[in-house]
Parts: sequence; C-alpha cells; structure tokens
Amino acid sequence: MYNWLNALPKAELHMHLEGSLEPELMFQLAERNHIKLPWDSVEALRSAYDFNNLQEFLDIYYQGANVLQTEQDFYDLTWAYLQKCEEQNVIHVEPFFDPQTHTARGVSMEVAITGISEALGDARDLLGISSGLILSFLRHLSEEDAFHTLQQAMPFRDLFFAVGLDSSELGHPPSKFTNVFAKARAEGLLAVAHAGEEGPPEYVWEALDLLKVSRIDHGVRAWEDPRLMARLIEEQIPLTVCPLSNTKLRVYQNMSEHPILQMLEQGAMVTVNSDDPAYFGGYLTENFQALHTGLGMTQQQAQRLAENSLNARLAP
Repeated sequence: MYNWLNALPKAELHMHLEGSLEPELMFQLAERNHIKLPWDSVEALRSAYDFNNLQEFLDIYYQGANVLQTEQDFYDLTWAYLQKCEEQNVIHVEPFFDPQTHTARGVSMEVAITGISEALGDARDLLGISSGLILSFLRHLSEEDAFHTLQQAMPFRDLFFAVGLDSSELGHPPSKFTNVFAKARAEGLLAVAHAGEEGPPEYVWEALDLLKVSRIDHGVRAWEDPRLMARLIEEQIPLTVCPLSNTKLRVYQNMSEHPILQMLEQGAMVTVNSDDPAYFGGYLTENFQALHTGLGMTQQQAQRLAENSLNARLAP
C-alpha cells in the first residue's frame, strides 16, 4: 500500500517549514553558523522527540529554529522539504512560515522570506511543484506584535498569498486576532487559522465567523459539535488534518481513535497533511500510511482524501 500511496498525486496544505528541519540538517546549520546545540548528537536530539503535549513540542521547535540565520539556511531548509515532496509525488504545497520566530532573534523578514521564496521558485521551475506561501502569526504573542509583523511583511507582498495563525492554542482564541486578520484581508490576503486541535470547537466557530478564514487547520475537534460539522459539510470548508501530529501530541492517544475517516464519510472536506514532519515521524505518504495501518483506510478513501487536498488549495 505504501508504494501506491506514495505514487498518488497529492497536495500538502498544512506544513510548517521550520517543522521540517531534520536533525541532520539542524546540526549541519548549527556548525555552519557556529551555534552550540543543547544536544550532543543527532540520536540525542531524536530521543527528545517524545512529547506529551503541544507546548513540550514547541519548546524544542523554537530552540531548533535558532540555527536558521541566513538566506541560504532558509533556502536549504525549504529545498530539503521540496525534494521530499518530489519523492512522494506531492505536486502542490502551501507551507507556513513563522516570521516572528526569526525576527525576535534578529533575523530579518527579508532574509527568511527571500530564502524560502527562492527555493519555492526553483521547485516550480525544476521539480514542477506549484506553491503558495502562508505567513503565520504566533498566537501566544499579542495582536499588536502581529500587526507589526504584517507591516514588516508588506514590502514582500508578492511572495506570500495568505496569513495564518499557529502556536499554542489554549488560552489564545482566534478572537484575539480579529483586527489584524481584517487588515490582512483588506490588503487582499486570504486567511487560514489553526483551530480545534487542542482548543475547543468554539475556536473553529470564531475562526470562521470572526477571522473569515477560507480553511481551518486541524479542526478535528469539530467532530464534537454536530452543528459545526453540519456547517463545515454544507459549506465545504476544508480541514487540513494532520494524523501523525494528532497522535504524537496526544490529541488522540491512538490512531484508532482518530475521526478523520468518519468525517470524510459524512461529507466533510478533510485533507491529510504532515504538520511538522521532522518532529512527528513522517511526511505526507507516512501520514496516509498511518491511516491505512491504524484505521483501515481503503484506496478509494485515500483517493478521495488526495482529491480533496487538490481541490482545497487556495494559492493561484
């Protein structure tokens, strides 16, 4: 089944570029930039990838991002991910990047977005992978900080097409960012947002009604609210679900508990994505394989999920 799933044409709509930083590349960039990591080997770093919740993961995630210093670093990070996409027949990607993770430590918006965009451009030309970049705000920071980040990004408006919202969900509802999302939409940007991962179904309602998003990232806890599910199905609002991430971060204790196939059979526009593949044990094909192994996903269901991903893309 793995080889068949790997050959299936797919799009990836929920993947954080910083979360594709494999330990080997992290150590390579640390050496290049003379940065001392708190782990003494690739093996020691991999052994740290045993998370009990989202916050434990984010602590390591932000520490790892410190090795990204130069335009070449961001290019190499993005290019490594895109090569994996070519191997797995991922023909369209809409990755996230978190500029505040970098500007807060003195790396400019220009350095990050230029390095990423050059790699995406090369992938279009050399690998045939189309793409659109999403600038994500960190929800544990203030809306004022998000406004400042949007202002910093506007000189590079042609390099990204949408804004998103990620990081620690609990205690940081989408409503916290209503004004900055309104400003982004006024600038012609589309909007997506993480909601309903650790946060409750109410966060999904807020993302739809207050942030006016075109797509919900994660959204699995919508399954707990029949009225919300009915709306998602009726309006065919895409959900970018990340199965391995959900089990790695204990949203579900076991893949057998995951509702994605039930949501699919009810008519929801669910898609499969890898989220932070370097940390969560696999890229897109591995997530499809996990659904086959853990939930008995059929080839027909896999085909529908892959078609959903291509139909749910937002980038022109």
